Amino acid sequence: MRALTRAAAFLGAAAVLAGLWTAPPAAAAPTGIHVSAAGRVVEGDGSDLVLRGVSHAHTWYQTQTASFADIKAKGANAIRVVLASGQRWTKNDAADVGNVVNRCKQNKLICVLEVHDTTGYGEQAGAATLSQAADYWISVKSALQGQEDYVILNIGNEPYGNQGYEAWTADTKAAITKLRGAGFNNAIMVDAPNWGQDWAGVMRANAASVFAADPDRNTIFSIHMYGVYNTAAKVQDYLNAFVTAKLPLVVGEFGNMHSDGDPDEDAIMGTAQQLGLGYLGWSWSGNGGGVEYLDMVTAFDPAQLTPWGTRIFNGPNGIAATAKEAGIYGGGGDDDLVPPTTPGTPAASDVTSTGARLTWTASTDNVGVTGYDIVRVTGTTETPWSTSSTASATLTSLSPSTAYTFAVYARDAAGLRSPRSATVTFTTKSPDQNPGQCKVTYKKAGDWGSGFQGDVQIANTGTTAIDGWTLTWTFPGNQVIQNMWGGTPHQTGADVSVTPADYTRRIPAAGSVTLGFIANYSGTNSSPASFALNGQACTLG
Repeated sequence: MRALTRAAAFLGAAAVLAGLWTAPPAAAAPTGIHVSAAGRVVEGDGSDLVLRGVSHAHTWYQTQTASFADIKAKGANAIRVVLASGQRWTKNDAADVGNVVNRCKQNKLICVLEVHDTTGYGEQAGAATLSQAADYWISVKSALQGQEDYVILNIGNEPYGNQGYEAWTADTKAAITKLRGAGFNNAIMVDAPNWGQDWAGVMRANAASVFAADPDRNTIFSIHMYGVYNTAAKVQDYLNAFVTAKLPLVVGEFGNMHSDGDPDEDAIMGTAQQLGLGYLGWSWSGNGGGVEYLDMVTAFDPAQLTPWGTRIFNGPNGIAATAKEAGIYGGGGDDDLVPPTTPGTPAASDVTSTGARLTWTASTDNVGVTGYDIVRVTGTTETPWSTSSTASATLTSLSPSTAYTFAVYARDAAGLRSPRSATVTFTTKSPDQNPGQCKVTYKKAGDWGSGFQGDVQIANTGTTAIDGWTLTWTFPGNQVIQNMWGGTPHQTGADVSVTPADYTRRIPAAGSVTLGFIANYSGTNSSPASFALNGQACTLG
């Protein structure tokens, strides 16, 4: 969260292709809180650690020491503590950091410590660099050594605003390397750029390489969800992308409203619970500058819950109902050693030349099923294909007139996998069997000289619904799509193909769906001359 206020200069929601990621092999598990080989945040003994807590602005309200106990009493298992490195606010020294860690431990809270001076670097005057934040952590190292079971080191809050954020990847890798070189063994958390919201997709696109740059393979990614994440589809798309890639993610900040839009807090909390991901709401108390509505309690009084405080602590999928005390403090419980039951045999439907839909009977589990892995089976070989958080999946990028065999595994929060389901075999159609009556309307919603926002409406002009589709076109220039919502882009040179998101998969007769994207270009930004849906040409709108 930007100190006191936040800029509202966001160009659009980010949705880059998660399928481009391949998670690197994990290094040996470090001592204390760490990332498992399955991409889960776990404790030293390997048990799941799902953070459920809130941020507390310690550096500005250092006398509010009772807040630690008050936050714990509301049910939290973690607290994200705001510290200052000295560039914008008075530095919290090693003695103070040590006191903060002790208060976390006294109240049985996992301690996420963050430097706030980096907020909005590149756009915010006087903001610290990630390298300066790393230097700060090195200066207070004495307070953090030996605390690996209790402390996660959040290098810097929202390091980059909406300018210069392309440097986030290299700067984040360098800061991680500097900290590991200085002997830090703590789990490291890194915030996304774009005021934490990653609307440009930089963290999403580069997370795998950042994770691989950590010699300990112990870096956790943090997305801040405010106005960009104003629909369930956007929330689910972003969180599922990291789960699919087996990369560790938490929602490091979010609220129930904001100056840049209305975040969907119900979807954020519900999807995090469904996927077994941590979340940390902003913030306990002390907000100003027009965002006082983000206070969870009034004037640090735990008896005065605000509407936001009531929602995050006591509402559906809230902290009180879902938080589980860390095992290091004696909480948790027996390890989950029971895998889910075998999923039902998949059934194929909505088969086109390039896609199909699978459904199956859901698995059950003694704790809870968190997702399904869909695999292609060829003889005795199986190849990972996609993942789903529900008992259905839309298959895309299939080849026409080709026989496919698929099966499904179920996963639980402990990373245990069920026996494989029985297989289903189907043959995709030839292109001329697909609905081909379509009209495409292509518009440039905004153009700033080096990039633009494009909107693509696909209208079904036929008399039957289209279930599953692939849209193709060729850019006339050097346009390159950076992010897309409503679909997943695949681009080779100027050639683009797009497969649908779950919520745009079906186009009813006489209905339409709309995609949006952000693209870069140089020179002339002309529009594509033609579009094809499922291999057949569409009329232009």
